[in-house]
Amino acid sequence: MKQIIKTDAAAPPGYSGEGFFATKLSSLIGMARSFSLWPLPFATSCCGIEFMAMMAPNYDLGRFGGERMSFSPRQADVLLVCGTISKKLGPILKEIYTQMAEPKWVVAVGACASSGGIFDTYSVLQGIDKVIPVDVYVPGCPPRPEQILEGFMQVQELARSESLRRRDTPEYLALLESYDIK
Repeated sequence: MKQIIKTDAAAPPGYSGEGFFATKLSSLIGMARSFSLWPLPFATSCCGIEFMAMMAPNYDLGRFGGERMSFSPRQADVLLVCGTISKKLGPILKEIYTQMAEPKWVVAVGACASSGGIFDTYSVLQGIDKVIPVDVYVPGCPPRPEQILEGFMQVQELARSESLRRRDTPEYLALLESYDIK
């Protein structure tokens, strides 16, 4: 039996005709950004193991454009904070965040990174949003690899839909100022 492939799918919004397709430059750059994100894993405890499972062939983050792990903040787009962050580690995390180039996104993976988790003690930071701005929260203790993939896909959607000039807006600069980040 011969398989029929449909080729009459509707084109995305833009202008098209025979031999060309035109769209906005910002849409094209957003699409390119969303499929070329370089994650920086910052794993300190059990959520890091789930992150490693997400990189394995069963889940394969490479299918979503996150193939290249970057272990240098200067070459990373997405900071994935996986696990418990102590208060002594907070300034180091902030330094890593400030070394990342714009545009950058942060994912708090697991209950400990999001809210301190079960460790309501004097030495554990009760959420990384106390020291750096967070874009996506992934719940769970520890979260399943599917949940981390969903968080990564939410970052992709942010990268795709974000204005090219959002990082220059007074609101974004005020957000960084509130975290004492220059």
